[in-house]
Amino acid sequence: MKDYNENLFKGANAKQFEFSKELRQRHTKPEEIIWEILRNRRLNGLKFRRQHPIVNYIADFYCHEIKLVIEIDGKIHNSRENKEYDNERNKELKEEGITTLRFTNEEVLNKLPNVIEKVKDFIIHL
Repeated sequence: MKDYNENLFKGANAKQFEFSKELRQRHTKPEEIIWEILRNRRLNGLKFRRQHPIVNYIADFYCHEIKLVIEIDGKIHNSRENKEYDNERNKELKEEGITTLRFTNEEVLNKLPNVIEKVKDFIIHL
């Protein structure tokens, strides 16, 4: 079980676990929408976790079975600093064998079927 948890969290620290609990309490509307689709193995029978600590980050949604992170980004992610941070984060996760799919709040709110289709496409092309 220890190896499973180490692989599941990839060295996340105690502060990240505390912060992830806080984030689960103050989710955004787009995160709530996606969570309703992902929770309880509703999407292709896969288990997703929300606000999941992994490496040095907290993923909006993470499926350990297929090593997939789904991020729902607000406008703050449009800044140069946040884009650089996101790119570095994606690179580190990729080094751990984890793929990141990113969607904007607007995509989730206005083009939800397209978002779900992109996630399903990723899953079937593993």
